Amino acid sequence: MSFETSQDPSIPALQGIRVLDIATFVAAPFCGTILADFGAEVIKVEQPDSGDSLRKFGTPTECGDSLVWLSEARNKEAITLDLRRPEGAEMFRALVTKSDVVLENFRPGTLEKWGLGFEELRQINPGLVMLRISAYGQTGPKRGEPGFARIAHAFSGLSWLSGEADGPPVVPGSTSMADYVSGMWGAIGVLTALRARERNGRGQFIDLGLYESVFRLLDEMAPAYAKYGTVRQRMGADTVNVVPHSHYRTGSGQWVALACTNDKMFERLAGVMEQPRLAADYPTSVVRVAHRDHINGLVAAWMNERSLQDVLAKTQAGGVPCAQIYSIKEIFEDEQFEVRGNLMQIEDPRVGALTLPAPLPRLSETPPTFRHAGRALGADNEAVYRRLLGLSPEDLQAARAARVI
Repeated sequence: MSFETSQDPSIPALQGIRVLDIATFVAAPFCGTILADFGAEVIKVEQPDSGDSLRKFGTPTECGDSLVWLSEARNKEAITLDLRRPEGAEMFRALVTKSDVVLENFRPGTLEKWGLGFEELRQINPGLVMLRISAYGQTGPKRGEPGFARIAHAFSGLSWLSGEADGPPVVPGSTSMADYVSGMWGAIGVLTALRARERNGRGQFIDLGLYESVFRLLDEMAPAYAKYGTVRQRMGADTVNVVPHSHYRTGSGQWVALACTNDKMFERLAGVMEQPRLAADYPTSVVRVAHRDHINGLVAAWMNERSLQDVLAKTQAGGVPCAQIYSIKEIFEDEQFEVRGNLMQIEDPRVGALTLPAPLPRLSETPPTFRHAGRALGADNEAVYRRLLGLSPEDLQAARAARVI
């Protein structure tokens, strides 16, 4: 199969790409969510009876599936298939011959044990692209160890940086961040592999460890240690090479984030604070970092003497990047989120009204679309198996009776 070449902007960007999502939880499935948002035909393959554990993760709803499932399994068809049974493995191979991409996050070696590894599958589909996400990747001494996002945060070095200087390492915002980031890297890998396939006709696999997805985002930590032996420590809300670049409490009790990333920005802030001499006394980032506590103290005192509205008005007028630190309550009330359509209101036949994060990124000609929230377990068995494998109602009933689907 190949990308659509029509210039009709109503045709989704990834229409014509078929994806088999046999993964669980978030990381590899989130890659599928991204692809589905842009029109790929993503078929979610789950274990009969139990299904993906993501269905029970997070806030439960009246339909039995969680809010996380309804959001992150969006736009996917849902089928059941037991890959561990020979009959199920054979049906999966038949699906692979008609597909472009497989997404998986089993422990390395698991699919090979079932006769469904990449080398086996590429024999029946030379153009197959397979995304393989695991805790530590397909190689190395830790390849067989289990892991989740929290473990990836720890092993990648991110958790070490999270928290106050005199406190323990803490969760870096979201316990699932490595999963989502890995799904994004996975989508980049899949799309790159599909582009390469257009030139040479060959598929390939993408090998990604959860920890690698996070480690790649940690700016200069690796070169700084290699060249100077620098081991960055926890700094709370501060930033290693820039001051003031932190969180401050206003006089009315709310918190704001301030980002003075260069000398010009600090000069503007000094003018906003009506203390222009500060820009002359502390003209460079190096000087300001050397006087971190003093600079932070001056900014904190200025913030504490003013209401949130006053702080935001003055910094905005002065061209200084500053924003209130939002909870989800403020996000739902903010006009920017509303105008940009970041919160998508939909009606689901199983649970009624839902508000979900809108898909990203925006494309001017072929934007992402929403078709439905996460489906019930096996909801599309009949449609998918009849369409792709030509199974009759009797075939389907026999497969159900044998617990293959």
